[in-house]
Amino acid sequence: MRTVVLDTNVLLGDPGSLGAYPDAEVIIPDTVLSEIDKLKTQRVDPELRFKGREVSRRLFELSETGSLADGVDLPAGGRLRVVPLNSDVELPEGLATRNADDRILAVAYQVCSQGCEDLTLVTNDLNMLLKAQTLGIKVERRAETDAGFARKYIIRPFQRYRVPLTILAIAIAVFAGVFALGFYTTNLNETSATATGVPTEFRDLLSADQRTLLDGLVKLEADPNDPEALKNVANAFYNLRDQTGNVQYAQKAIEYYERYLKLRPDDQDVRTDLAAMYFYAGATDRAIQTATQVIEASPDHVQANFNLGIFYWRGRNDYQAAALQFKKVVELTQNGDSHTQLINDQARSNIATIIKEADAAGQPLDVKALGLDGLDGGTI
Repeated sequence: MRTVVLDTNVLLGDPGSLGAYPDAEVIIPDTVLSEIDKLKTQRVDPELRFKGREVSRRLFELSETGSLADGVDLPAGGRLRVVPLNSDVELPEGLATRNADDRILAVAYQVCSQGCEDLTLVTNDLNMLLKAQTLGIKVERRAETDAGFARKYIIRPFQRYRVPLTILAIAIAVFAGVFALGFYTTNLNETSATATGVPTEFRDLLSADQRTLLDGLVKLEADPNDPEALKNVANAFYNLRDQTGNVQYAQKAIEYYERYLKLRPDDQDVRTDLAAMYFYAGATDRAIQTATQVIEASPDHVQANFNLGIFYWRGRNDYQAAALQFKKVVELTQNGDSHTQLINDQARSNIATIIKEADAAGQPLDVKALGLDGLDGGTI
């Protein structure tokens, strides 16, 4: 049986990778568990924390069948074992146990030195991959799974006001219980436990982001026209749709975004998010209309231009309109920070894919006439 050591980024890219090696002993260095545990308190992308919790949940379920330190059988075949770094192992020069990457490499080296002849380290970290090769450790990469259409295609306004949704269904239950029991007081502009009506003991268990979400919904009970609360709640439903794919959450997000925009009609970032929610609710025409409205008010709005390309592409199969829209995005993102460059790269990649799909559909695009030459894969 071969041995596979999984890096943190592999598990966070696809929690299902735990069971992806039915012919192997899967080893998780204990450092990986520590890194995943840190996600609970770090301000990272909510999807990353979601995947971290999913990895922890799966490991917890496996631990109920036996000791992870001794090894447990995996449902689809193979075994899984959590391995700590043995302080007595003599490590090669260049490995320092002060950083997490080196500790993961050290565990792989340790297992190899214990007689394992067929070991592979699976990582998507280029530096770790190169360093492992210098140590004589076999390495392979594992592609991440599709994170869902929203995460892969639709982009949001630079995360300027996004409220990470981590409370999910339990939050809704808490809200209903709080309101039904009448725990909240009339002075809901305060942020104390008394003001929200949630017992201090419970609020102390919530993260700052969770408390923000809870407070937003409570404030709307007192003032249904509180614009910031409307925006925060709408963003929460957006995030929930992002994580679950449930169209009902898109419809709820639309409701709160529309209420917010009646109060703040010039907020083009929020209107861009509203367009995305129309798209996911199946209202492609309204999505295009709304994104176009943003662009008319703010022609250089990168996210609205990008998302409009998606609506033409995936909503209407209008390859020419989509390609031209992404061409505009490329022009808008020629310069900028790393985030802007990522959008530029994605727009170029989308153009290349659209050209191929148009050919396959018997609707080839005149790349030169449309000014797409150089954007059809050659520079991606």
